[in-house]
Amino acid sequence: MSTPDRTRERLIETYRRKAAHYDTTSRLYPVPGYPQHSQRLRAVAALGLREGDTVVEVACGTGLNFGLVEGAIGSSGRLIGVDLTDAMLARAAARVHANGWSNVTLVQSDAAEFAFPGGVGGILSTYALTQVPGSAAVIAHGAAALNTGRRWAVLDLKLPDGMPRWLSRLGSAVVPTSASLDEWVARRPWEAIRRALDEELDAVSWTELCFGTAFLAVGCGGPRAPEGVQRRK
Repeated sequence: MSTPDRTRERLIETYRRKAAHYDTTSRLYPVPGYPQHSQRLRAVAALGLREGDTVVEVACGTGLNFGLVEGAIGSSGRLIGVDLTDAMLARAAARVHANGWSNVTLVQSDAAEFAFPGGVGGILSTYALTQVPGSAAVIAHGAAALNTGRRWAVLDLKLPDGMPRWLSRLGSAVVPTSASLDEWVARRPWEAIRRALDEELDAVSWTELCFGTAFLAVGCGGPRAPEGVQRRK
């Protein structure tokens, strides 16, 4: 089995185990008292959604952000939740049913292989993309689907800049990633995400949150430059 396949299987098994209690345990993520909910609110607000928008949430999990998005797009909008794990999507489906949302579509797919629809009004990923293999491809595919001026928002965890390696390894012990902690620290996936956003989107903003332990990155879709011509930043 190739490395990407092993990573994918590890992600599926990890989140299958977590699914049943994810809504409860996520409140303790990454540590008790962490301002996760306020960060989620900020990420959805950063999308600048309008009533009737089509929104894609990448790695939507159990749908913890669905209510926030629904409040912005209304019943005339459309929400597409994409996740790799069947058990997480089952919990998301139960949430959709309980709230009577008729405008939600759930798709089981590897994020890097998901075919984004055209004319998207917003794309969201929270606390997930640093663990997704091929995150740069996900960002590129999403950017190509965004309407001009509409936004891609990524909220995720990171290690504070300038933290000594020995301290970063200690600090990462509180970050419950599905990958090896040493691997996560060594890869520094938030840096690859930032590069991909800068390459694929315009007017990218990067905001450090909670003393640099998280980031909110937002970029706007725009007209694609002709092949071989660098996009203006």
